[in-house]
Amino acid sequence: MASTVVPAIRVQREDFDVAAEIAALTEGRADIGAVVTFSGLCRDEQGALAALELEHYPGMAEAEIGRIATEAIGRWPLQGLTVVHRHGKITPGENIVLVVAASAHRQAAFEAANFLMDYLKSRAPFWKKEHRADGSEGGWVDAKEADDEAADRWKTADK
Repeated sequence: MASTVVPAIRVQREDFDVAAEIAALTEGRADIGAVVTFSGLCRDEQGALAALELEHYPGMAEAEIGRIATEAIGRWPLQGLTVVHRHGKITPGENIVLVVAASAHRQAAFEAANFLMDYLKSRAPFWKKEHRADGSEGGWVDAKEADDEAADRWKTADK
């Protein structure tokens, strides 16, 4: 039987409230036995970073995140899924990304959240520019090979 879960996908400039997102996904639901969240924050890179600026291609970013979320729903028995990704200038300590995966059992929720983050880090169309604390030009951040390797493991992994 096909899943009827529709993922909630948002790309926004505004911050998000992790607890409110969990509450919105689970309110009135007795079928959910596990909720796994991942919240990614902006690091200060040992004091060297003043801000990270995230740019995206509107429409394409949401569509790609939606595609990845739909794949996760097809791979694991999820009762709900929320993905929020911010854009704009984000300072150290602020939220960047949130994944909330809900399932009847913890294993599916953990694996789906892990899968989503691996793909968001390596495939979602966001570009990051550093703003250095000393005022110097930081430049664009290149994708990390480790992120690509993490996503590649799901190509052959079974659910």
